[in-house]
Amino acid sequence: MTTNARRIEERLEELRKLIDYHNNKYYVEDNPEISDFEYDKLYRELEELEADYPDKATADSPTQRVGGKVLDAFDKVTHSVKMLSLSDVFNIEELKDFDRRVKEAIKEPVEYIVERKIDGLSVSLEYINGRFFRGSTRGDGITGEDITQNLKTIKSIPLVLRNENGEVLNIEGLEVRGEVYMPKKSFADLNDKQEELGLQKFANPRNAAAGSLRQLDSSITAQRRLDIFVFNIQAISGKQFETHSEALEFLKSVGFKASPEYKICNSIEEVATQINSIGELRGELEYDIDGAVVKINSLAQRELMGSTIKTPRWAVAYKYPAEKKLTKLKEIRLNVGRTGVLTPLAILEPVSLAGSTVSKATLHNVDFIKERDIMIGDTVLVQKAGDIIPEVIEVDFSKRDGKEKSFEMEKSCPVCGADVVREENEAAYRCTGIECPAKLFRSIVHFASRDAMNIDGLGPAIIEQLLNEELIKGIADLYYLAEHVEKLKDLEGFGQKSVDNMLSSVEKSKQNNIDRLIFGFGIRHIGVRGAQLLAQNYNSIDEIAEAGVEQLIQINEFGLKMAESVVQFFGQEQTKHTLSKLKDAGVNLTSINREEKQDMRFDGKTFVLTGTLTKYKRNDAKRIIESMGGRAAGSVSKNTDFILAGENAGSKLDTAIQLGIAIISEDDFEKMIL
Repeated sequence: MTTNARRIEERLEELRKLIDYHNNKYYVEDNPEISDFEYDKLYRELEELEADYPDKATADSPTQRVGGKVLDAFDKVTHSVKMLSLSDVFNIEELKDFDRRVKEAIKEPVEYIVERKIDGLSVSLEYINGRFFRGSTRGDGITGEDITQNLKTIKSIPLVLRNENGEVLNIEGLEVRGEVYMPKKSFADLNDKQEELGLQKFANPRNAAAGSLRQLDSSITAQRRLDIFVFNIQAISGKQFETHSEALEFLKSVGFKASPEYKICNSIEEVATQINSIGELRGELEYDIDGAVVKINSLAQRELMGSTIKTPRWAVAYKYPAEKKLTKLKEIRLNVGRTGVLTPLAILEPVSLAGSTVSKATLHNVDFIKERDIMIGDTVLVQKAGDIIPEVIEVDFSKRDGKEKSFEMEKSCPVCGADVVREENEAAYRCTGIECPAKLFRSIVHFASRDAMNIDGLGPAIIEQLLNEELIKGIADLYYLAEHVEKLKDLEGFGQKSVDNMLSSVEKSKQNNIDRLIFGFGIRHIGVRGAQLLAQNYNSIDEIAEAGVEQLIQINEFGLKMAESVVQFFGQEQTKHTLSKLKDAGVNLTSINREEKQDMRFDGKTFVLTGTLTKYKRNDAKRIIESMGGRAAGSVSKNTDFILAGENAGSKLDTAIQLGIAIISEDDFEKMIL
């Protein structure tokens, strides 16, 4: 090895060791020693060296945490040590029963250890010679799923275990158990993002953590900012401990974020006191807990107690009841979310609940209010769902005095005044205004997206900046951004080139056919296919705006709900104002080449796409099929005509074979469309 090669290897090892150290200080000990700038400088140097010398990159390098590997499915893992669940106790009497059983089996003093029961997903982490080898879910306790790539994205999980001297831990095998969770702040940020993108919000941090860990694309997991507390050694080579507390201290010493604030107790009375203390703190913690765990501290005594098939006899989980309080419901307001959904919000007389003061609570929807006969002025029982979201659960009817008032849903949006609609079989009421400020961000993100107007360089972060600076107040304002070039260049992350590129893409989008514009409007029930059908059957946006329901439903594949949505949308004053601005800006509002004879070679034919396509992006293939009169369906049925099968085609291909449906390759498809 040359001197230069040796120097590079030494620097790589030094950087990895330094970054591991500072990761531990920041993510585990919550005690950073250097600034973010200094940390980023070290990290960039490591990235650059590994890029220059890829043969010297290692699987346990800190740079491998970002994710990006996409799996087809998770492999199964059989746990070498069963991952048992815990028996629950719900009150002090049941806790004393547990203590009585322990003392009957162990004829000597017993020391208990009490820990917070983190509300997350239990996982196993395996290390070989101090290096992270594999991570898996608990599953059924015997068999779990290999989620190693996703666990690597959690920065508080050490990829390399080191002793106090910074040396890699010389232990042949180590398996630990931990609880992956999503901090409350990360959960709130994630749900804000879900709402912005028009996606369903997660019910609670535990569900969000579980869903994040089971992503087949680890780069998605990396964005979710998960964390972990390790709470048990499942197996270890060449080392023994006498107590659980000793094992926890060892875990801390080698880089794990171990079970926080545990307490050793010498009596069940001390245990009860500690459980109460944890219960009083739970509203103030940065993460959810769903109880307290009580364990025998002595590992030898645990052996004496043993386990059942499902649970250890030496531990129980104490579950706290959800805290509930009575208070007065003073008012019901409507909150308009970024997708336009109107959610009733209870304005309450402030009440202390689970460690915080609550003055607002969700009422979910109008059906919820009616089912529980909730009225303005009622005395209501409030609790925090999952200790996070305050909600009204019931009315104390004995407190009614006749002054209460029924709640009636507004017929127009409280933010913009547009019509409010409720679809059949849906609980939600929605604002229909295209210019509604409450849902403007989501509307513009959709309008600029690839399947709509396809405006490159106009992602969610930039749209947020433009809205914050009041450079746009509606989708039509995108086409007037050229009037604000100097202001655009002053925005963070913008320069002359990025401004020019964005404005060029905006200008280019003016020439799109109207099917993209229609889809970009975000009309309820009008997807890509519905927009194409309108563009194929009408010469212009003006003609579509003048069409009635009876005319629209004459279009093949166009249903009544679709027709009603189109008529309602184009009847709105906000829509007329937006169309006027788009027309003045020079945006195309006519159907391009509609008069030319259309290629309808796939008319009446249904295609299903499965597997990974290499020659075409999936959306492009669908667009080609639909432009030639065909239909791209999501599932296989007896009405399917062709299966376009790429690499790693799954169960859809099996179903097609059973039904005798024609299976075509990308080469076959290419010949069909030439």
